[in-house]
Amino acid sequence: MEVAEVLPEFADAFAFESFNRMQREALPALLESEENVVASAPTASGKTALAELAICKTLAEGGTALFIAPLRALTNEKEDDWDRFEELDYSVYVVTGERDLNPRRARRADILVMTPEKLDSATRKHDSRRYDFVTDIDVCVIDEVHLLDADRRGSVLEVTISRLRRLCEPRVVALSATMPNVDDVAAWLDAPEETTFEFGDEYRPVDLNAGVKTYTHGDNAFADKYRRLYRAVDLAEPHLRDDGQALVFVSSRQDTVQAAKKARDEIAERDIPMGVRGEYDFHTDLKETLENDTLRNSVLDGVAFHHAGLSKDERDLVEEWFKEGHIELLFSTSTLAWGVNLPARCVVIRDTKIHDPLEGEVDMSPLDVLQMLGRAGRPGYDDVGHGYVVCDGADADKYRRLLRDGKEIESRLAETLATHLNAEIAMGTITSLDEVMDWLETTFYYVRGQSKPEEYDFPNLRGRVRDCLEDLVDRGFVEMDSEDLSIESTPRGVLASKYYLRLETAATFAELCDRANADDDALAADDLLEAVATAEEFDSVSARQSERDAISAVLVGRETGDLEAGQRKVLAILRGAANGKIPTELASDAWVIQRNATRLLSALGAFLDRLAGPHAANLARRVEARIEDGVSRDAVGLTAIDSVAAGRASKLSAEGLSTPGDVVDAGISGLVDAGLSEGIAERVYEGAQSLPAVEIDWGEFPETIAVGENDVCEVTVRNVGEPARAGIRVTVTDGESDAASSQPGTDVPDDGVEMTSTNTYLRTEDTVPVGVFGADADALEFTVSVAFPEEPLLPIEETRTVDVV
Repeated sequence: MEVAEVLPEFADAFAFESFNRMQREALPALLESEENVVASAPTASGKTALAELAICKTLAEGGTALFIAPLRALTNEKEDDWDRFEELDYSVYVVTGERDLNPRRARRADILVMTPEKLDSATRKHDSRRYDFVTDIDVCVIDEVHLLDADRRGSVLEVTISRLRRLCEPRVVALSATMPNVDDVAAWLDAPEETTFEFGDEYRPVDLNAGVKTYTHGDNAFADKYRRLYRAVDLAEPHLRDDGQALVFVSSRQDTVQAAKKARDEIAERDIPMGVRGEYDFHTDLKETLENDTLRNSVLDGVAFHHAGLSKDERDLVEEWFKEGHIELLFSTSTLAWGVNLPARCVVIRDTKIHDPLEGEVDMSPLDVLQMLGRAGRPGYDDVGHGYVVCDGADADKYRRLLRDGKEIESRLAETLATHLNAEIAMGTITSLDEVMDWLETTFYYVRGQSKPEEYDFPNLRGRVRDCLEDLVDRGFVEMDSEDLSIESTPRGVLASKYYLRLETAATFAELCDRANADDDALAADDLLEAVATAEEFDSVSARQSERDAISAVLVGRETGDLEAGQRKVLAILRGAANGKIPTELASDAWVIQRNATRLLSALGAFLDRLAGPHAANLARRVEARIEDGVSRDAVGLTAIDSVAAGRASKLSAEGLSTPGDVVDAGISGLVDAGLSEGIAERVYEGAQSLPAVEIDWGEFPETIAVGENDVCEVTVRNVGEPARAGIRVTVTDGESDAASSQPGTDVPDDGVEMTSTNTYLRTEDTVPVGVFGADADALEFTVSVAFPEEPLLPIEETRTVDVV
């Protein structure tokens, strides 16, 4: 059955000319029906075409398609693959957390590509103008729906699909690798029997011979890697000698490079006939197209590595050369198993445990294992593919059961029920206990609970939900009316949902707000860093023995006795990042931890802004900017200027220009004198002018006041720069003892008094009243402080002293 015969107007959208047997059987359900579709099929059997068929039907009808990819790296690949749709005048738009969202492009897109996490975030904000495009989806294609069974990510996919179906009722097409309980997924998505497909191994283009191989486990984890590597080469060797190809999966990007280097030596030692050194033309092309010396030298010997850290051009070349047979042994991370269709005669999983910067050492997901093994067998070249899991003897039976029985897909919602329930209440989609139960009935958790009532404690479901709800009330995320039992979210609950926080972290942030409210000066940057370092989002971070000395060196002189080793590691990375000096021993995990920490600091800033005030929020914004840019405390305000990051901020600061105001005063010529080129100096100068700039006019403020007298004065805060939201605060202290009182004639407390606090949008100027009084003190010191909660600018402060006579 040719594509051009079935879909003449979309023939060019497909990468092949004829549908295979599996695709032909599913085709009527996808093109001739409006029902939801669930299809389970072996890896490499052509499931992507099913997604494209569903998308073509929707486009032909003038609708919008959403494709949910399991990994962010795969969203970018889909964007490249689907240039074919762009050539047919249909627009493809990828929405990820890495890119700045263009709501207009998203709204006009014909095909949207998102990860489950980004879709979750977008649907939580669907009633905003920025994300309203998610309510206009006609078909939702879920690629690799067995992701439902993944830790944490599974529950995100589950609740997000349930939410999307309530928002706009799209047709759902769910695709999956082989799974035993496909009927449960179909029941969840309301796919009838006639549009539910379970394609077995007979639909694999090449038979799979999969097995488990053990190795001799030692006491040294580093040495064990090489024991497993030699085992992997043992398994691959007969296929390499027989003109086959081997794909070896390892746990990290760095391991792909190291394994490739070691494998080249081993191949030479064993005299396995591989490599392209004798192919002059290819050798010449290689030198011209590949700048990565390590990769180029490996490819010459028929070996290569592939991971998301390579440039796109490098990855494309490796994939092309592997398909052409120039590369015979390829080492890769798991991303390749989920994305590019790059089969090999032999697939070996060398590492079943991976190091996650946030989770520590964890077992590789069973879904990943099956996905990787599914890459074994080259259609058109091999009659059978060979797949092997290399593991310690203690784990062998576990993997043999996985290969024999497959993996039933379970719901993970129970593990994070409170977080997702809070999100629904915050959006206003749930307003009572009965509505909680209605919501649960839309989830995979509910369907799976009916299949396994005892394992899911299904008879006690309502009680568990009530306990969860009461816990949210007790912790301040939800309020319940005692009369009608209606429920609604508190500001704490809304913020936790909006910023995608674990509830324990949100509670910690709320406690910080309480401290700030009790004492405006109670919070310091150290408090914010520790709150982030101890956040639940980092609860599984571990510190290797080799990292301990570096951590202690960064934290020397700091009291961290109550922190666990992993928390100390996060704190050390954050302190190092703030100073622009992360120790090399901590560098491998630093990027992920920094990225998550800046997200958490942004959320903490929102908590402080909403619950404590602009000054506390400004502190969080400055700390966040220092973590991002590695700039000193005094110069952090420079990062508010477009075109100024760590390097330029340090250069300007070293020349005595440490604030945007200094930059404006210096002018373009002064910036050139400070070492900037004229073009850059012009951009930096213009950027500094686009920020708010404050002048404080004290007016007729007295120099003296008599004991017992009062005078109300007015202080004007003038913004001579661009308008911005600001917090204006006036405090008074004893001019000698740093203490004051708002009541004349009384002993003054030790911590000063806030007289005025205003949260305003400062366009031109604002006037604040200041009460001057004759207190029991020789002098009073009045301070006006202006802070911008959304900019990393140092607060502007001025002080006046009034003698009490």
